[in-house]
Amino acid sequence: MVPELFARAGYEAVTLDLQHGMFDFEAAVDSLGLIALGGAHRIARIPVADNALAGRLIDMGAECIIAPMINSREEAEQFARAMKYPPMGERSWSPRRAAMLSGQTDHEYLTNSNSQTLALAMIETQEAIEALDDILSVPELDGIFVGPSDLSLSLSKGTALDPNGPETARACADIASKAKAAGKIAGIFCLSAEMVEEAVAQGYRLLSYGIDTVFIDGAARTALGETAWTKDKAGTGIGY
Repeated sequence: MVPELFARAGYEAVTLDLQHGMFDFEAAVDSLGLIALGGAHRIARIPVADNALAGRLIDMGAECIIAPMINSREEAEQFARAMKYPPMGERSWSPRRAAMLSGQTDHEYLTNSNSQTLALAMIETQEAIEALDDILSVPELDGIFVGPSDLSLSLSKGTALDPNGPETARACADIASKAKAAGKIAGIFCLSAEMVEEAVAQGYRLLSYGIDTVFIDGAARTALGETAWTKDKAGTGIGY
């Protein structure tokens, strides 16, 4: 239900995280339908190197797949080609749910899916930055998506988690510039509204802002803070 709530709240797209989040395939299948019901676009992040799962998720209606830890042209090509039908790739045919959620017949879906289903490679290591031009040269790849936290760990050689730091910001700006020059989509995860503003100025156009658990935790703490006066009332408590 939570993904649907974010869709109905006005998020243009909702991402299901199967890498670090608590979604498995079954939960993701249910949530893709709920996101569509809420009127938002459907994005999923897969575990590292799980291109088979990418294919299953797009069959179930995901419109965009984010693949983490893409560090070479070969990895980017393998991922992107798993997302596309021939002659662009090797995706296998069985998009019944995907066609249904997109409101298309099988023939319409086949005609449109290679351009409507997006493959985004995550750039989040020094190795990926060094291979960025090669990664961006993959014709089947639609764009890149930056993970600032892992990127900061890689840039600092594991000494600092600094997704908002100046070195990370400079790297993010350069990645966006190269993606734009290559005609690719540039996406990024943002931890704050200030980071959203910075990312837009850098040239990013797909911005994933916030984490559901953080939002819910913040709202719960705010609600309890508003009723903290009840602690002074004997025999009174706030529950959920």
